[in-house]
Amino acid sequence: MKPALHLVTADSMATHRAKASWEYDNQLLDAYSAAVTQAAEKIGSAVVNIEIQKAATNPSSARFRGPNQLRGSGSGFIFTPDGFILTNSHVVHHAGKIEVALSDGQRFGAWLVGDDPDTDLAVVRIDAPNLTAAELGDSNSIRVGQLAVAVGNPYGFQCTVTAGVVSALGRSLRSNSGRLIDNVIQTDAALNPGNSGGPLVTSTGKVIGVNTAVILPAQGLCFAIAINTAKFVAGRLIRDGKIRRSYIGVAGQNVPLPRRMVRFYNLPSDSGVMVATAEPDSPAERAGLREGDVIVSYGEQPVAAIDDLHRLLTAEQVGLAVPLTFLRRGEKIVVAIVPQESKQR
Repeated sequence: MKPALHLVTADSMATHRAKASWEYDNQLLDAYSAAVTQAAEKIGSAVVNIEIQKAATNPSSARFRGPNQLRGSGSGFIFTPDGFILTNSHVVHHAGKIEVALSDGQRFGAWLVGDDPDTDLAVVRIDAPNLTAAELGDSNSIRVGQLAVAVGNPYGFQCTVTAGVVSALGRSLRSNSGRLIDNVIQTDAALNPGNSGGPLVTSTGKVIGVNTAVILPAQGLCFAIAINTAKFVAGRLIRDGKIRRSYIGVAGQNVPLPRRMVRFYNLPSDSGVMVATAEPDSPAERAGLREGDVIVSYGEQPVAAIDDLHRLLTAEQVGLAVPLTFLRRGEKIVVAIVPQESKQR
């Protein structure tokens, strides 16, 4: 007996393809949801709400708690089990009283360990038991387009989770002190007032940035300080209570170097720092640096990224003539530069 023939029509093929596409889309959505959920669950217990009180400078527009006391709030996250918390400088700068609320509702008085308006970063500390610390990642390893999850307390709504992607890397953002913060991460994960100081994390829950700013009224233009910058700043704040640094007066951006140039000059790294601007009457301008120059070493130390330059510009460099190597239109140039002390506001 011959087997029955099954006719495959164009309509049935289209239905089959639509069903397969729907199932594939569902799988993608499930994977995306699982990634966001995993990230939020891993970081959630380390995220805190920070409330501050300080003297009001503009009573007509302030919310008061008692005579001439302005209150505000922001976010932060625990990064050591013994109670050190990272947040933004603008959240706690000049605060008279700081209170921290954990994700489980417990509240603790906190004190300011130190803050750095130049990078908009600060460290506060609480004395509390059984704290869960966030796992810090590597902001140099992230790529444009990868998933980014932000957790914070916008408008006081605790532990709010938003998700998006890393929109761009190597941005510059001007801090409240007037200094350009370099190597900033741009994301479209939604941020609102109160998110400041909260973590930006990967799908595995590792912190890659400290959320700091949004561009209004634009949508999807949000920024975070790279966690590698935050690690360095936090360590110095814990040790010294402030950041003392020298200053050469350039705003820079990380850029790759052409492979042929790396080989020709035998450079130690395949990336450098391109000068975006050299501030007027700064050590950089006096040394002859121009927009477009690419810094590759400072004081005989390789400079592969803006964080390398920040680490090298220590307080001990103030007033010392240091060799600075940069590339200009394919030519390698070495000049002497004399850093000056950076003035914090």
